[in-house]
Amino acid sequence: MNKYILSVLLIFFSLNLLSCSTSIQEYKNDTPALKLENFFEGKLMAHGLYKDRFNKVSKRFVVTMFASWKGAVGTLDEDFVYSDGSKSKRIWTLTKISDTEYLGTASDVIGQAHGIISGNSLLWNYDLKLAVDKKEYIVHFEDWMYLIDNNNMINQSYMSKFKINLGQVVLSIQKVK
Repeated sequence: MNKYILSVLLIFFSLNLLSCSTSIQEYKNDTPALKLENFFEGKLMAHGLYKDRFNKVSKRFVVTMFASWKGAVGTLDEDFVYSDGSKSKRIWTLTKISDTEYLGTASDVIGQAHGIISGNSLLWNYDLKLAVDKKEYIVHFEDWMYLIDNNNMINQSYMSKFKINLGQVVLSIQKVK
């Protein structure tokens, strides 16, 4: 193997080790305490954007959400309208399995999303089928949600494939009264 390829591989693996994420437990004392079934109840609106791996905003969108719970099972119905005029829909089924753990499924999620709450924060991990230019890719999402107050949440998602950063999705979510 030539020195150039070896150098590139060493840099890649070093950066990958340095980019290990924060532990969700670091937020255990942060308030207000997040209760998913309290925040995701009723109508919500979100405004977001997608930034590619070079930090360029390539898509903006608005999401209208309707959420409801029956016991430990919640439904989150999301309607997306993108800056290019395209639209999409995702319906999540959320299941509370303990005070701090949730599972989520949707038609484009591979298997189940697993979520852990600590303090005001939620960390979701899941794989998603993502359509891009009439092709479908499976990408990993590390989805961080931070409750700001009882009516506002910030969501930052990191997308990757084979542990290579593909970009970020950033959302501001508000409850609609």
